[in-house]
Amino acid sequence: MLDVGFTELVLIAGVGLIVLGPERLPVVTRTVGALLGRAQRYVSDVKNDIQRQMDLEELKKAKQSVEEVGASLQSSMQGVEKEVSSVAESVSSTVGEWSDDELSTAFDRRSGYFMNAPERSWTDEQADQRVRDKLRARLRKRYHVKRARYD
Repeated sequence: MLDVGFTELVLIAGVGLIVLGPERLPVVTRTVGALLGRAQRYVSDVKNDIQRQMDLEELKKAKQSVEEVGASLQSSMQGVEKEVSSVAESVSSTVGEWSDDELSTAFDRRSGYFMNAPERSWTDEQADQRVRDKLRARLRKRYHVKRARYD
């Protein structure tokens, strides 16, 4: 803004001392300082108001874009809901046509978790149980370690 160095300030103070005198120079400098402080506060207040207005505009734009995304998600969810209901109706109509014997063979806990899965052997079941036990032991060891508490 103003490029005033130390030598210029000394020159201005010397001229002010000669023109105003030693009695009035401190009063004038305090007054000038107070006026400059008020001007700086006014400029900063104006800057802050402008910044708030800009932020408000950005928030309005963000709100509008979020509302648009919400509307598009809602419309897509309605489409998915229609598809799911149509699939559920077709499955229920297909299951309704099956007899009790077909239902019991389609899902049997002994044959596994999938439809028409082959029966698992005893050794496979035991191997899976050992793996599950090892994983549980690792998780217990990892998450049940006492940690230092900071009081």
